[in-house]
Amino acid sequence: QVQLVESGGGLVQPGGSLRLSCAASGSIFRADDMRWYRQAPGKSRELVAAITRGGTTNYADSVKGRFTISRDNAKNTMYLQMNSLKPEDTAVYYCNAEVWRLGGGLSAYWGQGTQVTVSS
Repeated sequence: QVQLVESGGGLVQPGGSLRLSCAASGSIFRADDMRWYRQAPGKSRELVAAITRGGTTNYADSVKGRFTISRDNAKNTMYLQMNSLKPEDTAVYYCNAEVWRLGGGLSAYWGQGTQVTVSS
């Protein structure tokens, strides 16, 4: 079994920063593409940023220049540095990873989500 656990969410004022982490654990041979999604109340889940195992990144237009995605392959951990936060960034943030399991097989896994609230 594979688990993804997010951490680092919280309440921050507009213009502030937060750093989210997503740690994968369990029967992992290798984690490939990893992604951050978010879902605001009443809205559908949207892709925020993605990173390949080799470090190629992609961002939603709404976060370009403010958010930075990164990863540590040795630790099977992904990060999202969020700067210049805006109230519209308020959402539950989820990590997603494509994982090759020990013993074979590739599946996509989701974390439980972490709440980010941007408010004065």
